[in-house]
Amino acid sequence: MSPSVLIVDDSVTVRMDLKDALEAAGFATALSATLASARDMLARNSFDVLILDVLLPDGDGLDLLRELKSGPSPDKIPVMLLSSEDEVRARVRGLKTGADEYLGKPYDKTQLVARARALVKPQPSSAKAKPVVLLIDDSLTFREALCEMLEPEGYEVYQAGTGEDGLSRMADLRPDAVIVDGLLPGMEGVDVIRSVRADASLRGTPCLLLTASLQREEETRALEAGADLFVCKTEDKEVILARLRVLIRPDRSPLPSMPHSLLGPKRVLAVDDSMTYLGELTEQLRGEGYDVAPARSGEEALELLQVQAVDAILLDVMMPGLSGKEVCRRIKSTPAWRDIPLLMLTALEEREALLEGINAGADDYITKSSRFDVLKARLKAQLRRKQFEEENRRFRDQLLKRELEALELQAIKELSDTRAAHIDVLEKKNEELRVAKESADMLARELEAFSYSVSHDLRAPLRGIDGFSQVLLEEYGEAMDDEGKRLLTRIRTGTRNMGALIEDMLGLAQVSRKPLASENVNLTSLAREIADGLEAAHPGGKTQVDIAEGLACRGDEGLLRILLENLLGNAWKFSAKAEQPRIRFYRDESNPDLPAFVVKDNGAGFDMAYASKLFQAFQRLHSQQEFAGTGVGLATVHRVVQRHGGKIWAEGRVGAGAEFHFVI
Repeated sequence: MSPSVLIVDDSVTVRMDLKDALEAAGFATALSATLASARDMLARNSFDVLILDVLLPDGDGLDLLRELKSGPSPDKIPVMLLSSEDEVRARVRGLKTGADEYLGKPYDKTQLVARARALVKPQPSSAKAKPVVLLIDDSLTFREALCEMLEPEGYEVYQAGTGEDGLSRMADLRPDAVIVDGLLPGMEGVDVIRSVRADASLRGTPCLLLTASLQREEETRALEAGADLFVCKTEDKEVILARLRVLIRPDRSPLPSMPHSLLGPKRVLAVDDSMTYLGELTEQLRGEGYDVAPARSGEEALELLQVQAVDAILLDVMMPGLSGKEVCRRIKSTPAWRDIPLLMLTALEEREALLEGINAGADDYITKSSRFDVLKARLKAQLRRKQFEEENRRFRDQLLKRELEALELQAIKELSDTRAAHIDVLEKKNEELRVAKESADMLARELEAFSYSVSHDLRAPLRGIDGFSQVLLEEYGEAMDDEGKRLLTRIRTGTRNMGALIEDMLGLAQVSRKPLASENVNLTSLAREIADGLEAAHPGGKTQVDIAEGLACRGDEGLLRILLENLLGNAWKFSAKAEQPRIRFYRDESNPDLPAFVVKDNGAGFDMAYASKLFQAFQRLHSQQEFAGTGVGLATVHRVVQRHGGKIWAEGRVGAGAEFHFVI
């Protein structure tokens, strides 16, 4: 059955435009111009998608959205808001009310159809599902004739009149095969096939090229472009059908799941305080098929990112309020956003501004101009880079999974073939596992030694850089201008930061290399020594530290000291900005089966959605400007607990402090 969509908009032009586009994409449509009519149709019929205008003659479309989302089945029908209110606050309001999508007018039809198709809940798959064929030809007569032949043969046929339209439809349909005419207005058939082969999500799609003749040069041209088969357009249509059967075999293995196509619609967040430039940028990008969410400040951009995902960000450097560089730092320090390609925009060609933008985490830096072709090319390059990274990551995961499955099948087969000598096989496997474990342990030790050696050897040249920089400042400072002194000071700051990182890496390596002792350890005494050291290092502080009596365990005192230094040091750092900072170290007896030691503070806290990243090396949930650090301390704590055969976990809430529980 075709998915059904209810279109609610008071503009006849919009309703008919959407009706034609959606029906061409296989939707069944129903039209309404008012809220009253829409409510009546929703009461009498069920729909797969609702496209809802916000401004209607008899009320606000958001009122209907609230009714649907607060009803007995709030997830029954996905809702796409369509509005001429393209300001961020309108978009955020609509998404927070419960909309599943939001598109601003003027809209791109291909983009809207793709979003609507994505909102349709997938139907149960059928073993007898029809193979989908996309036919790209500028002759309507030829297309209709070929459809009349293919559809009775069990194919579901979609049509496109140009190469550009065909590529857009292909990204949406993901067809089982493509038939494309070699001679098309604008983009030729061979160029269409080259675009398919260059796109990671479509390159496995079988392509049949219709050529003008069967001459050798036509064949060569078709195959060089990447066509799987070719056929002369003047041949009998039965020949085309036979070639198509070759491309779509019943036993053909399905392609693995792929990332979103580069040819499909992308959403771009554009941030600029100049309404003139923002409007021109939005118009240019929408002309390229992008869905653009325009924001006039850094605050609006961060608010939008909370409620709607985007594929790329264009960010002005100079803005009132939050600067572009500060917004960039916040985005790149947030795990959910840090991988979004971000391009900084500036009206000035300043080397220093470029360096600061890149240092803030930007992926590219573009000077504003009236020519947008460079910006579009750089944007597309960043989207392509992101897709390739995702593709490589997915293929690595698939390869590892297949290798593990192959090893598992091989082991099962060997056990099955040697059932009579089952005990011998198990002993052999155990021996192989023992050897493999010893090899893995040796590799781990070698990697730790390598990490230790590299970190150790890096300290000497860093000390040299810092020392010579200090000499330059002290002995030759008068010969330098202010800019030279500033740059030299930044070099020293960078070397000290890298030195701190190396020290933490060495500490992490030493935790793994150090032999494990077993002795009675007075944790209360250790914690008080560490707390006294923190108070001495921060005179005049107001942090209250409460340490329970009688805290003790059996373990390695040196490693447990490292653990408490990191946990108490973190608690001190992250609670420093609290009005009355307080740290507690006690034992939680609420679970008698798993009594745990707890370090608790009332500081900055963290979002529990990212709790799994806390104990990974170099993972940080706060920016360097908010709280300094290297991201290695909690990884070291985790390693200490692991070596003691224990367990550690964290609980927290943003702005309400954190608790770290550990069992030795």
